[in-house]
Formats: sequence, C-alpha cells, structure tokens
Amino acid sequence: MPRTRALSNHARSVLAALLDAGAGWSHGYELCRLADVKSGTLYPLLIRLEAQGYLEAEWQQPAEGGRPPRHAYRLTKTGVQLARDNPPERKVAARSGLRTATT
Repeated sequence: MPRTRALSNHARSVLAALLDAGAGWSHGYELCRLADVKSGTLYPLLIRLEAQGYLEAEWQQPAEGGRPPRHAYRLTKTGVQLARDNPPERKVAARSGLRTATT
C-alpha cells in the first residue's frame, strides 16, 4: 500500500537508525537511544512500519539465561528505499548522532 502522508521526524530518525544498522537487527531500547524517541512513540511506529512492509521483525532469544526474549527489527528492501528517500531533518540527526542518508 503506497504511503499518502509525509513521515514524521521521529519516523525519519528511526528509519535512519535502522539504515545505519545495515542488514543487522536492532532492538527497541537501542532504537530509542539512537533515534532519540520515547518508547511510547517508537513501538506504535515500528508496528505500523512492519505492517506496511518496511520492516521485518523477529523474537530473539537472549545469549544469557534469565533474560526475556527481545523483539528485533531491520529494514526490508522497500524500507531501505523509504529511509534513503526520507532522511531525518539535520537538527534531529545532529542531536541524536545519526548521519543523514546520502544518495
């Protein structure tokens, strides 16, 4: 389904953090920190991006015993293109330490 609304700055920052991770998986806490987004904003955004086919997600078992499984995310091919087409605004990217996408 094609997008009809512009992406928020939070969405752009999360996409940039995932783009920086490349093919690796990222966890919610890490994305909150890198994108400077609160968890109450992040998780609905991740759910929406996954439902739209821009992200894939999986549950990962912890390396250490006694810890709960963690949900991990990475961009799909269309998600990579969305992230490249919608880099975060410069002030948001500079504050969070993200680099803006260059193409």
